Amino acid sequence: MPLPPLVAPGPPLTRADSERLARHLMLPQVGEDGQRRIMAAKVAVVGAGGLGSPVLQYLAAAGVGTIAIIDDDVVERSNLQRQVLHTVADLGRRKVDSAAERIAEIAPQATVIKQAVRLDAYNAEQFLAGYDVVLDGTDNFTTRYAVNDTCARLGIPLVWASIFQFDAQISVFWSRPPAPATPVTLRDLFPQAPPEGSVPSCAEAGVLGVLCGQVGSVMAAEALKLIAGFGEPLLGRVLVVDALNARWSEIPLRPATTAVRMPPAPPAAPAPTTTAPTTPARARHAPPSGPGRITPAELNRRLEARRHRQDDFELVDVRDPVEFAQNSIPGAQLIPLSFALTEAGRTGLDAGTEVILYCKTGPRADRAATAFERAGFRTTVLAGGIDAWETR
Repeated sequence: MPLPPLVAPGPPLTRADSERLARHLMLPQVGEDGQRRIMAAKVAVVGAGGLGSPVLQYLAAAGVGTIAIIDDDVVERSNLQRQVLHTVADLGRRKVDSAAERIAEIAPQATVIKQAVRLDAYNAEQFLAGYDVVLDGTDNFTTRYAVNDTCARLGIPLVWASIFQFDAQISVFWSRPPAPATPVTLRDLFPQAPPEGSVPSCAEAGVLGVLCGQVGSVMAAEALKLIAGFGEPLLGRVLVVDALNARWSEIPLRPATTAVRMPPAPPAAPAPTTTAPTTPARARHAPPSGPGRITPAELNRRLEARRHRQDDFELVDVRDPVEFAQNSIPGAQLIPLSFALTEAGRTGLDAGTEVILYCKTGPRADRAATAFERAGFRTTVLAGGIDAWETR
């Protein structure tokens, strides 16, 4: 469903503008009216790295009038494999400086604002307020959630993407979209950031460089669609990219419900826990016995018995919401690993009832089981995860 344009049209195009942007003007969905909106837009791009490189170049080429580059990093040699905005000559320079130079070469008429800062929950509003749309190309969870929460408070649409090795996810978040669109934010997809060190970074796990170009181009297109009001944006949808197998798919994204357990306090301003844990004290301090194992065939039999009230257990999927939406075991509830590792994630589960956990292949379920066992729960892990379940 197309949304109304974000930005009012700017001044009429000059002859030079019309010549340079002629291929946009030929598109009936854009035309001169849409191009004038693009040229009047103010866009903030957080991160001038792998995703920021194509985003910044394509936004500049499209004629965006004001572009803020927000990044506190410097160019390193290992960046050059995917951060095509920078060159060997830029090694050691601030990324905002080399990025601004490239933009000036592409679109000298653009106003470029350089902010060599790292955004966090305390300063993000200062640097993002007043922009029409924000694009997040960062690779650390602290900044991602700070950007999301700030855009949600300010009502600014956020174009978001994440890349890991050969896989990527892209979406648009907006806390106050025009009716009848449904508000969604990053926290509807991932309720809270995973524990520090639990998810490897690009430096630790690697990333296919060319995938950054594909994903960044989609991000830039989403921003232009929002600015000029054409096409159907990725609001309420997550585009999932599997570059290794050349597959693109999408899943719906809706506001979080009880199926995704949300933290009890506002994530942007965590409050101390004041309610008593629901797990009985004796159970909480019971020594962990270690998780058991169950095969897919055994789980299938136990699920059938549970349907006939002849067995009782909780079946918990600790994967991400995106994975859960693509496939899950019937009767499972979703508690993403990042939340399952916290006391709040276990709230509502009976410590006296066995908890059967699963993920894709097993490692995340093992981590969750360890946390559950320490809290006094009796756990079992599905051997081989949902991959084994689907090939049983």
